[in-house]
Amino acid sequence: MLAINSADDLVNPPELGLMERLIPRVRHGRYILIPTSEQTRGHGTHTMAAVWREHLETFLKALPQR
Repeated sequence: MLAINSADDLVNPPELGLMERLIPRVRHGRYILIPTSEQTRGHGTHTMAAVWREHLETFLKALPQR
């Protein structure tokens, strides 16, 4: 599982620390926190693939091949 959040997300605020506590429970889980920038738009960043595409591509390439 790959979880990506932006630091300026007010709906899922990273300050709660939920993902840092919970992601170790997920086998092969990975959490990415994208720093606030001119490209991020808070919770709306999830609709902007240009911001997180590279993280997804890296994650997918690292998956075991079947």
